[in-house]
Amino acid sequence: MIRSLVHRNRHRNIFAACSTRSFLAVLALVALAFGGSVLPTFAGPHFATPAFLGKPDAARSVTNRAVTMVSSVAVAKNGRLWATWYAGELPGENAANYVVLATSGDEGKSWEEVLVVDPDGPGPIRSYDPEVWIAPNGQLYWFWAQGKQRRASDIAPAGWDTDLWSLTIENPQEADSHYTQPVYLAEGVMMCKPITLADGEWLLPVSLWKALENSAQVVVSTDEGKTWHVKGSANVPTDVRSFDEHMVVERLDGSLWMLVRTKYGIGESGSSDGGKTWSKLKPSSIPHTSSRFFIYRLASGHLLLVRHDKSPESKKIARSHLTAFLSQDDGKTWSKGMLIDECSSISYPDGQQAPDGTIYLTYDHGRVAEREILLVAFTESDVLAADHSNVKPMMRRELISKGSGGKEKEPK
Repeated sequence: MIRSLVHRNRHRNIFAACSTRSFLAVLALVALAFGGSVLPTFAGPHFATPAFLGKPDAARSVTNRAVTMVSSVAVAKNGRLWATWYAGELPGENAANYVVLATSGDEGKSWEEVLVVDPDGPGPIRSYDPEVWIAPNGQLYWFWAQGKQRRASDIAPAGWDTDLWSLTIENPQEADSHYTQPVYLAEGVMMCKPITLADGEWLLPVSLWKALENSAQVVVSTDEGKTWHVKGSANVPTDVRSFDEHMVVERLDGSLWMLVRTKYGIGESGSSDGGKTWSKLKPSSIPHTSSRFFIYRLASGHLLLVRHDKSPESKKIARSHLTAFLSQDDGKTWSKGMLIDECSSISYPDGQQAPDGTIYLTYDHGRVAEREILLVAFTESDVLAADHSNVKPMMRRELISKGSGGKEKEPK
């Protein structure tokens, strides 16, 4: 079992002890000091350190889950896999949600759940929308959101006040590794992969969701995660705003390309100054439904895009027919696509390429029905081979988790 490393904190955040008013002032000063803009912000609460952090107990076991959803996967240098998702004993998104971390040392064939973060049991605070990422220093960062419901006000509509939290697995190449205590990083939700820019800056795509303008933020660190600040943001117009779930790619010319989930599908914005300012959001030429997608720079320099594709029967894009595409010209054109899964009720792809070239991708299936977290493994050549009808891609599929039990209905 991985062990807690108390009193060591690789990414201590200067905002952690601030009151709401002090926090806003400090945020403005830090943004200016680092050359970023002072952005309008909705001040969410600084939720306390989670009440439960440890290996799943009976109340939080896989046999007591009525929901399983929104997964992420990361690969350590030696090929060890780490996966995360969120779950709960009540179906759907509610105050009883908690996040789970699991690991596999046999290429995803078997999994062990090693950590659960649950802020306070049945609520009112939930943890959800987790993400795992191997940082350039080799450590595993486990991110999640902690939120509490709010009523509508003059400042923001009804929804969730949410903060981004994280802990670090110091040696993700081993199942039995120390981990730091959870720390608050920033206001908002981050449920897509961070990236490292060519200049070494770490970039988190953090969203403020529907709270205000300039919701699709980039939060960066120039000191390997010790401190973070908001560098800039793209504005998603209110009439098309969904949950952002934006991802950023650094193009070969050094500019940044942001793709954003909107009501119409995928919107896009660009930045030529490292993320400080962003162009007006416009519809992307990439077809999609309003759901999360996944874009990733492979070791070859090519771009991998995983999204939902049209059903041959309905000719419409829904949360089915998850398909992988490859671009060899920095996103200008894409391959025909390799079908990953044609089932309905599949969504939220996330992945990483391993040092040996294998691409691991996870997604959820039937959040309150099948309650499955799935993993597929394939290569770049498999995606390219799909362009030729006489070549069958060699893709492997594994089950990470299948929830069962829990309470069938939420209390009124």
